[in-house]
Amino acid sequence: MEAADYEVLSVREQLFHERVRECIISTLLFATLYILCHITLTHFKKPAEFTTVDDEDATVNKIALELCTFTLAVALGAVLLLPFSIISNEVLLSLPRNYYIQWLNGSLIHGLWNLVFLFSNLSLIFLMPFAYFFTESEGFAGSRKGVLGRVYETVVMLMLLTLLVLGMVWVASAIVDNKTSRESLYDFWEYYLPYLYSCISFLGVLLLLVCTPLGLARMFSVTGKLLVKPRVLEDLEEQLYCSAFEEAALTRRICNPTSCWLPLDMELLHRQVLALQTQRVLLEKRWKASAWQRNLGYPLAMLCLLLLTGLSVLIVAIHILELLIDEAAMPRGMQGASLGQVSFSKLGSFGAVIQVVLIFYLMVSSIVGFYSSPLFRGLRPRWHDTAMTQIIGNCVCLLVLSSALPVFSRTLGLTRFDLLGDFGRFNWLGNFYIVFLYNAIFAGLTTLCLVKTFTAAVRAELIRAFGLDRLPLPVSGFPRASRKTQHQ
Repeated sequence: MEAADYEVLSVREQLFHERVRECIISTLLFATLYILCHITLTHFKKPAEFTTVDDEDATVNKIALELCTFTLAVALGAVLLLPFSIISNEVLLSLPRNYYIQWLNGSLIHGLWNLVFLFSNLSLIFLMPFAYFFTESEGFAGSRKGVLGRVYETVVMLMLLTLLVLGMVWVASAIVDNKTSRESLYDFWEYYLPYLYSCISFLGVLLLLVCTPLGLARMFSVTGKLLVKPRVLEDLEEQLYCSAFEEAALTRRICNPTSCWLPLDMELLHRQVLALQTQRVLLEKRWKASAWQRNLGYPLAMLCLLLLTGLSVLIVAIHILELLIDEAAMPRGMQGASLGQVSFSKLGSFGAVIQVVLIFYLMVSSIVGFYSSPLFRGLRPRWHDTAMTQIIGNCVCLLVLSSALPVFSRTLGLTRFDLLGDFGRFNWLGNFYIVFLYNAIFAGLTTLCLVKTFTAAVRAELIRAFGLDRLPLPVSGFPRASRKTQHQ
């Protein structure tokens, strides 16, 4: 065998080993995410649905739970996709010839983006509808009862839903462009799935546009509930005494209902006692907190939230100015470029870390805003008390939000890392008016929510600090005394 044949063989072996290494790394990453998501869903699911007398329902719920675990793992992978790519690029820039990071290359990053895109399509279009129809199915009339009968009914319903969605997307593409609609029928994989995912991602970006400003405003109140606030113009000892006194009075009234001549609503009294007990536990927690935790932890957390929120709004404002000055700031796809050549932040590695922190912060804020909105508040999961259909709904919504996060971050200018794979094929990303209007609406909604929340919070804190909330309210509903009665 000649030397040229040896060189060709060594190149093939090297490509084979690189491909196997990428598959192993991707499998390990996804297995880790799958285990974390399985533990999370296990703590939120309702145990009664998996320990029922009917083994068929329990089996169906277990299968649906595994599908939800897969979907949630894909959603978590979509959240980590952009931060992992940014950090990998900075690592390759800092250590270009290090032997221990040779596995980290552009081929692996591109493969992860393509896998997330594929699994997101698979979960949104097939797995989650299958899980929902599977839990709601009972089998065709006259067929043999069992899990297999439910599978047949679910497959038929899923095929009908697929045809319906395919027809709707084809009609929508025909309205936009007749030529592309014909191409979508001839090339299902290369055109239809990216176009459908583009529509779903656009809906997710619109949902992030509404939920993220609300979540940025709600983050301050949520953090205030989790941390111990400083004692400013507040007497905790007096509040503890009043809370314990009211709790003892209500408990005595519940134990001796016959001693009162008025009819008592026992259910209302029990709810009041539980509320007082919760309030007393929180007051005791604040009373036992150390001075460092009370006077340093809360101000630092509020300062960090304020800096992150202000920095996010500032970056969006700068991006709006860049769009007006130079259209080169428009998001675009990076199909052929490789990683490790140039930093995507003007501040280098420090700027890349700030980008990653902001991306995670906005994702957490969007989830807080999503569950705080009146429309989706009922979908909020409860500890060991979440129904299977509710888990499916949560997984779908989280996947829609997380899969839109790379597009959301790039549209707002939080990072200059261009979208890889099929994420960069979204046509609406190249529309200047859509991108500019999106940035302007986000900046306006965020400013409005923050101003409204801060003014309301400051007003409530001042009222509570000065004790104005404990003043007796004017009693309404009683007729005023007449002048004759007042004279008498």
